[in-house]
Amino acid sequence: MPTYQYDVVVLGAGPAGESAAVNAAKHDKRVAIVEMQSAVGGNCTHKGTIPSKTLRHAVKQVVQFNSNPMFRDLGEPRWVSFPRMLERSRRVIEDQVAMRTRFYARNRIDVFFGTASFADPHTIHVSDGHGARESLVADNIVIATGSRPYRPSDVNFRHPRIYCSDTILGLTHTPRRIMIYGAGVIGCEYASIFSNLGVKVDLIDTRDRLLSFLDDEISDALSYHLRNNGVQIRHNEEYSRVEGDETGVTLHLKSGKKMRADAFMWANGRTGNTDTLKLENAGLESNSRGQLQVDTSYRTRVEHIHAAGDVIGWPSLASAAYDQGRSASGDALSKKSRFVDDIPTGIYTIPEISSLGKTERELTDSKTPYEVGQAFFKDTARAQITGDTVGVLKILFNPSTLEIYGIHCFGDQASEILHIGQAIMNQSGESNTLAYFVNTTFNYPTMAEAYRIAAHNGLNRLH
Repeated sequence: MPTYQYDVVVLGAGPAGESAAVNAAKHDKRVAIVEMQSAVGGNCTHKGTIPSKTLRHAVKQVVQFNSNPMFRDLGEPRWVSFPRMLERSRRVIEDQVAMRTRFYARNRIDVFFGTASFADPHTIHVSDGHGARESLVADNIVIATGSRPYRPSDVNFRHPRIYCSDTILGLTHTPRRIMIYGAGVIGCEYASIFSNLGVKVDLIDTRDRLLSFLDDEISDALSYHLRNNGVQIRHNEEYSRVEGDETGVTLHLKSGKKMRADAFMWANGRTGNTDTLKLENAGLESNSRGQLQVDTSYRTRVEHIHAAGDVIGWPSLASAAYDQGRSASGDALSKKSRFVDDIPTGIYTIPEISSLGKTERELTDSKTPYEVGQAFFKDTARAQITGDTVGVLKILFNPSTLEIYGIHCFGDQASEILHIGQAIMNQSGESNTLAYFVNTTFNYPTMAEAYRIAAHNGLNRLH
């Protein structure tokens, strides 16, 4: 078995692994990265963020075409099949892989494809599945192996009509009806995608409201628009068993309800990819969901081994994983690092959702005085021009100091709009207050001016 010596070895070539490896290479370290799949990019590129968001964009374009009065004289609405939509995702994935491959070549990072496992705390064995093995010895190791959908053993995922969020991307037809079990971020995003394709959707939620971590009004708005688009939402339900046959899938719920559809998608939880790492050889162990525990420097209980990204659990976002990976390798090299906790939420339903900071419920529970400023998209010229009039920007602030506590946005481009407010919240002194939006001139017409409208709305409430 050939043996190679490195300063840093990174396990996983997703967002966390890529940023960890590149950061170490920029500090003149000899770096290797090990990827289980046959191409770089990780699950984010091949099975998660990139394909699902590209798919969402394609669906949104079809919806916009069908709802635009300019094209109504062309005849009946145009509908595109689910597999046809996925073709665009595959092209984007290819572009992403090519770009990221260049990153590693440019930074002289050695890439090994295969399954990684610990031989001892400093040694990684890489197997390609065909008998070939290599040994990588490193001073520092960063585990960034990501996660995969949690798949309970009593659900037969080998059945051709039963899917998880990974295998749904291999769907070869457009079902007439689909059941989605789990109403978290992934479940809500796919419910939005399928319903806008004209598919009847049953969304089964194990809790009493959708995405309870969101501001209540935003959660309510999502529920309304999903239902308005034909999604049947069932709260406080748990499955008893899932039965698939040649013509469809029957879902039995503990409440006694029985539901049936052409296809079934499981979207309830994720598991860290640590089961093949032989963590015990490094003195590590994962929790019941395959996740590793780290401190605020992303260090595991073994000092020279760090972990970042989905494999450590919350918040399981690609955006956070990039920063976590960079910080993990930075700490390993005694360079600058930070604990990533000020994280915006981006949810790519139709319309999309983004938020940062405190919610009204959190401020109320902590007995913190606050006021609300709102700007409805329907009142902005830019939204009227584009036709994307569904949405609201909501700012929560201190009525005495005007300090901004939280920003919540629902509507087209919400994840982009939020970052204007995020930049202001991160300023110091008087620059991070509601006054900034009142005293700043925004381009017209833009969606950015919603901040000025919301700020004036909030100040008027104080008077």
